[in-house]
Amino acid sequence: MVKRKLVQICTALLYNGNFAGFTTGNIWKGSSKNICLPGLNCYSCPGALGACPLGSLQSSLSGVFLRIPFYVLGFILLFALIFARLICGWGCPFGLVQELLYKISTPKLQRNRFTYLLSYLKYFITLIFLIILPLAFYHFTGSGVPAFCKFICPAGTLEAALPLAFFKPQIRELLGQLFIWKLTLLCLTILAAIFIYRPFCRFICPLGAIYGLFNKISLFGMKVNHVKCINCNLCMEHCKMDCRHVGDSECIACGECRKVCPVKAISLGKKF
Repeated sequence: MVKRKLVQICTALLYNGNFAGFTTGNIWKGSSKNICLPGLNCYSCPGALGACPLGSLQSSLSGVFLRIPFYVLGFILLFALIFARLICGWGCPFGLVQELLYKISTPKLQRNRFTYLLSYLKYFITLIFLIILPLAFYHFTGSGVPAFCKFICPAGTLEAALPLAFFKPQIRELLGQLFIWKLTLLCLTILAAIFIYRPFCRFICPLGAIYGLFNKISLFGMKVNHVKCINCNLCMEHCKMDCRHVGDSECIACGECRKVCPVKAISLGKKF
């Protein structure tokens, strides 16, 4: 789907429009950093013009003074109600990276019952690393910790830690066991993405988990004309995500189902 790839590339460039940052390693500090971007894109990426919604949410839960992040939640809710996981399929730079890796010619692990069950893992990770651990650290130490960003997020390692370490000797001197751990996770994610379609999005990403909860009620997304539908199930046979039906919580609106539908019963656009 050429149009989707073009949108993904343009979105990645738009998110990371501070091109000078990639040559100097300096993080953009303009007023646009107060605005959350829809997709997963690290705040500390030298090119990033906006904030990552996950990072912003965790920062609010990790300060010395615990506060409910209404501002960040408002951004996430707005994106979710309008687009939901369509953002994952069309507006996430790290999703694009995984899709490009998947194009490498190798045997592929197709979706199956195990991958479907594994897709629930991201909800567990969201609960533990996005909510419980930051609040637990705050309760026991008086200061929270952005647990997902700090201990897991491979997008942050790729987009921020590696470029900053390359340009900043003082940062390289501080790298330790945590960096090695996160670099290992990034390498495993890259390796997995060569054989498995978007493994981070399907099994790990909290943002995808949150957006997925709104897939059925979002304004835009995939929809099926049930009058035309002949229940041939070709849509599900060609789906690379762990969907049970078009537009469910795992659907990223990639449009593969639309391309194979023999009666053109599937469309992408405004649902209501």
